[in-house]
Amino acid sequence: MNMDDMEKLRLAPPEAPQGDIALELCTLSKVYRLKRGMFREPGEIRAVNDVSLRLYRGETLGLVGESGCGKSTLAKMLLGLLEPSSGNVLFNGREVDPGQRKEHARHIQPIFQDPYSSLNPRKTVAEIVGLPLQIHRIGNAAERDRMVRQILDLVGMPERTYGQYPNQLSGGQRQRVAIARALILRPDVLICDEPTSALDVSVQAQILNLLLDLKAEFGLTYLFISHDLGVVEHLVDRVAVMNKGSIVELQSREKIFSDPQHPYTRMLLASALTPEPGRGLPELAAA
Repeated sequence: MNMDDMEKLRLAPPEAPQGDIALELCTLSKVYRLKRGMFREPGEIRAVNDVSLRLYRGETLGLVGESGCGKSTLAKMLLGLLEPSSGNVLFNGREVDPGQRKEHARHIQPIFQDPYSSLNPRKTVAEIVGLPLQIHRIGNAAERDRMVRQILDLVGMPERTYGQYPNQLSGGQRQRVAIARALILRPDVLICDEPTSALDVSVQAQILNLLLDLKAEFGLTYLFISHDLGVVEHLVDRVAVMNKGSIVELQSREKIFSDPQHPYTRMLLASALTPEPGRGLPELAAA
């Protein structure tokens, strides 16, 4: 995102007060077992390693780190799409039961990276957004239609698009549909996994501003996963830095960007390309 687009992106409010805990991760781990042949001992890959983290109600927590560090695996466990190898997840102080995915989905919803691949190409916009209401048996047909129209209007989708299919929409419109689908059940927490990285630079700020507006409108709590440190700096309240499956640093937004403590955090910040002309390529900090 360039400087002009950053100027269009409204700043997030000051750091959220640490009050009620919406979501808590307790020594969460995910280990994948590897078969190495008949005569070799099986190996393992620790994608997530004993992560403990608290997400406070009403805040936006940024989760950053290089590709392959375990961010998306962590998100999938929070959504109930992957079962942890050990540890547990608490929502509103109660342990999440992996067998209650349907009930869990009413409180925690995802917004994925690629809106095209996450939307059913054979269903219209209205059908995609209304499907969670059908699955959870909320309202009758007329009530569901009214709720779908309200949420689509709220995310800025014109009425003419309600009967269109995903391939007839722009990238930004598809992501608005994905956001509407995530919000239709009125969840408490949104897991935003790189929600703007697949979009054109010109629409990224629009989607980010929409997320800020919706957070204020519904009192939402966000876990915002991103590679774009510029976006993270403008959007979140706190930042968790992940490396090789572990959280290596957790600080306020201001602290992370002004005085990072961990060598990996300093290297990550130093490796980010700056939008300022004349600065040239970054020099990596020594780990």
